[in-house]
Amino acid sequence: MSAADSVFIAEAIELAEKGRFTCAPNPTVGCVIFREGKVLGRGFHERTGEGHAEGNALDDAGGEVNGATVYLTLEPCAFVGRTPACANTLVEAGVARVVVATLDPHPKVAGAGVKILRQSGIQVDVLDLPEAEELIAGYVMRELDGRPFVRVKTASSIDGAVSLATGESKWITGDEAREDVQYWRARSDAILTGVETVIADDPQLNVRAEQFSHCKQPLRVILDSALRAPLNCRLLKDGAATLLVHREGVDVPESVASASQLSCLALPDGPADLEAVLRHLAELGCNEVLVEAGAGVCGSFAEAGLWDEWLSYIAPKWLGGDARSLADFQVADLATAPKGTVIDVTQIGDDIRIRIRAEDVSSR
Repeated sequence: MSAADSVFIAEAIELAEKGRFTCAPNPTVGCVIFREGKVLGRGFHERTGEGHAEGNALDDAGGEVNGATVYLTLEPCAFVGRTPACANTLVEAGVARVVVATLDPHPKVAGAGVKILRQSGIQVDVLDLPEAEELIAGYVMRELDGRPFVRVKTASSIDGAVSLATGESKWITGDEAREDVQYWRARSDAILTGVETVIADDPQLNVRAEQFSHCKQPLRVILDSALRAPLNCRLLKDGAATLLVHREGVDVPESVASASQLSCLALPDGPADLEAVLRHLAELGCNEVLVEAGAGVCGSFAEAGLWDEWLSYIAPKWLGGDARSLADFQVADLATAPKGTVIDVTQIGDDIRIRIRAEDVSSR
């Protein structure tokens, strides 16, 4: 990869991030078109059903791009959907070279886009860049594993407690840390919690920060085996989309069944079948899911190995021996303990945010 390639693919990655909060279930994609020392056009994919990054960059170029080099964060699509096949669009535009940061795992693409370009005499360089793969981690997880990328968020004291024995937990971390959580909510397609959290805290689990006002509110998911969530709780009354996951055979209240913004998922084992819950969310087009729940639900995801990243906000305070742990599950020995890789440590206000990737995700 030349110095110029590095510069323009980095710019394409920055462009792709502009669609982070709006393009799901499609992947984030950025594009830069360059020729003879000049950037001709830039584009990114903003919303599903609207222009792809390549088409938007060609529109931005506003004219002839024959012989240009196209820098793409993701392999161009090879089939006609709601938009034309971008690989064919680039062929028709007469570009000479396409630099692709990573391949698309979609079964209708997966190398087919590159093949179309090469068969048309266009030089294609595939870079396999980790930062480009990171851009689409949720999309890749949904395409290859049939479930979303699961990010668990916890806020705890330095001795690993999420609340006092009385249940008091507002607020362990500071304002800055809670503001940071708004970013992770905004980029998530669904926020999942448990009924105990709903009963205890009556949360909203929505995006409230002004800078994310353009974002679609994530689907709220309540794991509620016996449908014990109070009918007057905010998640059921605020008019935003909410999914209740319950056990088969449980009577659904009429106020829930008739509410247009509420839906139910009945499973034989109820929400204990986390894999089925995640498969359903993938079928709904969710690329990323944020878990904001109590020790029981967080512990269930950890124990089942159904987490990909853990956001651990740690406050410099101690809650003592009677406090409640952040994840409630049993570990037989250290050799079988769930573990991951620290990928980032950031001070946010007076608190620390640690990002941890699960071992199987870190090794991909």
